[in-house]
Amino acid sequence: MKKQLARISILQSSKIITALYVLMGFIYTAIGIPMVLAGGEKFRIMGFIYIAMPLVMAIFGFVFFVIFAGLYNLLAKWLGGMEVEVKDIE
Repeated sequence: MKKQLARISILQSSKIITALYVLMGFIYTAIGIPMVLAGGEKFRIMGFIYIAMPLVMAIFGFVFFVIFAGLYNLLAKWLGGMEVEVKDIE
């Protein structure tokens, strides 16, 4: 059975994507903390930038996904949405 994704909820989807980007940003934080603690001056500066990455990634993730979802909704009206095939599982 084929289903078509006709519209993406912009705000709700963007909140989920933002949360995922924040979680991914903590990978940078884990790299940045040792840089701040044990690095020289240049490494400390980079470390602080890495520590701020969850916030930076959240902002950019939210903004760009809002743009993506809006464009998707616009294009889906003209071209039709993405199609997926689903089946019932017992």
